[in-house]
Amino acid sequence: MKALFIGGTGIISSAITEQLAKQGCELYLLNRGSRNDDLPAGVRVVQADINDEERVAKLIESMSFDVVADFIAFVPAQLERDYRLFQGKTKQFMFISSASAYQTPLSDYRITEGTPLSNPYWEYSRNKIACEEYLIKQYREQGFPVTIVRPSHTYDERSIPLGVHGSRGTWQVARRMLENKPVIIHGDGTSLWTMTHNSDFAKGFIGLMGNIHALGETVHITSDESVTWNQIYEIIADALGVKLNAVHVSSEFLAACSTEDYRGGLLGDKANSVVFDNAKLKRLVPEFVATTRLDQGIKKTVAHILAHPELQQEDPEFDAWCDKVVHALDAAAKAIRG
Repeated sequence: MKALFIGGTGIISSAITEQLAKQGCELYLLNRGSRNDDLPAGVRVVQADINDEERVAKLIESMSFDVVADFIAFVPAQLERDYRLFQGKTKQFMFISSASAYQTPLSDYRITEGTPLSNPYWEYSRNKIACEEYLIKQYREQGFPVTIVRPSHTYDERSIPLGVHGSRGTWQVARRMLENKPVIIHGDGTSLWTMTHNSDFAKGFIGLMGNIHALGETVHITSDESVTWNQIYEIIADALGVKLNAVHVSSEFLAACSTEDYRGGLLGDKANSVVFDNAKLKRLVPEFVATTRLDQGIKKTVAHILAHPELQQEDPEFDAWCDKVVHALDAAAKAIRG
């Protein structure tokens, strides 16, 4: 198989790149080259900015592919560019959308690919929906061989998956745990969530590559494991070897008192219970099964981050904000009690 990935070094795509390299796939990554130092042997790089359409068109002029996958498209204009570049040059074009595009709030917590797409809380999700609509139109009217993939919360060894964190990543929450400081959990922590290790996601994605039954289809790829946010934070604390000091705060309050996009990221995503039905994926890829249990994956992630200080990016602004929120809640409770 000959494949081209636009991106190829992110959380989701890096595991796919690694597994395909082991399988002997003729794999090309089209990116700017800023994160290519640790690429597996045999992976070829087409170094360019995908937004420089004229240059990219020249670089791939004599090339064609079995699969082209875009991991870094977020708005329809980027898919329009991809259509111009790859129409007639690939047997399958795979677009990475988002499970946050599903109906929010849900009328039924069990999510299938037939669940309506609607998210009034998050522009990111609405843009992904618009991207999907454009590609389906090209499939129906022009025969563009599209497969749409919707990941949910996917993680790797470089970042601890969390609900509430700052713009600089999630390490500051881990540090608060290590220092026995109060850690904010949105809502009451009992809503259900699904997290998927990127190595498991890769197995499903690779099974869809070159799969004629996936053309014109939309498929989500997630673990079948459901956990509450309380369990998630307890798992992280356990991996750090500390006792969790949790403070529960309503998602609406967090969105109202922060400059972070908690309206989108919480109200439009993580504050809602989600349980994914992966029957369609398993019909298309019968061998698929997610085998990394969350507590196992988190232990590996935490161990990796603790062993790599460069991944421990501090966020003093977020840390101070957490203290303010906790103090405000304590003061409000004391005022009400008199």
